[in-house]
Amino acid sequence: MKAMWSAASGMKNLQLKIDTISNNLANVNTTGFKGQRIEFKDIMYERMSQSDRINGEGRPVPIEIGHGVMTAATLRDFETGNMQNTEGDLDFAINGEHFFKVIDQNGNERYTKDGSFKIATTDEGPKLVTSDGYYVQGTDGDIVLGENVTEINVDGKGNIQVKRNGAEEYEDIGTFTLVKFVNPAGLESVGKNLYMETSASGVPVEGLEDGDKTEVWQGFIENSNVQVVDEMINLITAERAYEMNSKSIQTADRMLEIANGLKR
Repeated sequence: MKAMWSAASGMKNLQLKIDTISNNLANVNTTGFKGQRIEFKDIMYERMSQSDRINGEGRPVPIEIGHGVMTAATLRDFETGNMQNTEGDLDFAINGEHFFKVIDQNGNERYTKDGSFKIATTDEGPKLVTSDGYYVQGTDGDIVLGENVTEINVDGKGNIQVKRNGAEEYEDIGTFTLVKFVNPAGLESVGKNLYMETSASGVPVEGLEDGDKTEVWQGFIENSNVQVVDEMINLITAERAYEMNSKSIQTADRMLEIANGLKR
C-alpha cells in the first residue's frame, strides 16, 4: 500500500528535520555558530494514466501517484549574529561575510567565525591560537606576537599592532588573513567551530577587496545566529507533521485489516 511507504518516508525525513533543529538549539550559545535548515523534495511519481487530449477532446491531465519525500539539502545560514562586547583584547568578531583562517595540528587550512583567541608559547615566540591550539593565520603566516607584549590593538581592516614594555609607540606585526567564498553554503563543517573548503564552496579569496564592508571588531565575539523562537515554531510544526504521517500509517493499516477481513 503506497500510503504506508509515503508516510514512512515523511516520518523518516521529518526526524532529520527535528535532528537539525535540535542541533541548532543545542548550539544557541556557541560562539560564531551558524544555524542550519533542511530542505525536502518529492520523490518520483508513478503515472497511472497519460494525458491524451487530442483535437480538443480527451483527458486534459494525467493520473499520478507520489511515493513520498526525500531530503534535498541542509543549508547553513551565514547571516552575522549579534555582537557581544567582552572587552577582551584577544576577542575578535568579523562583521561581514569573511572568515578567520587557521592551521590545524595536521597542517590543514580551516576557517572559522570564532574569534575568541588565546596566546600559546612556542619555539618561535608567543603566537595567536584558537582554543584548540590551532595557529591563527596572518598575511605572513602564523601570527607571532613576540615577547614583552603589554597591549594589542587591531583595527577594522585586521591590521595588528602591539606595544611592548618600555615602548611608547605601537609596532606593526601583521594582518589577519580574512577569507571569503563564492558559495559559503558549500563549506563542510568539521566541528570545533571550523569549516573546510570543498569543490562546492569554491577556492578561498583572501584579503579585503574594494567594496568589501567586512570589519574586524576587537573586544567582541559573534554570538550564534540561531533564533530560538523560530526554531521552537519549526519544532512544533515538524512534530505535528510527524504525527499526521503516523496517523496515515495507522489508517492504511486499518484499511488493510478491513480488506483482509472480507469474506466471500
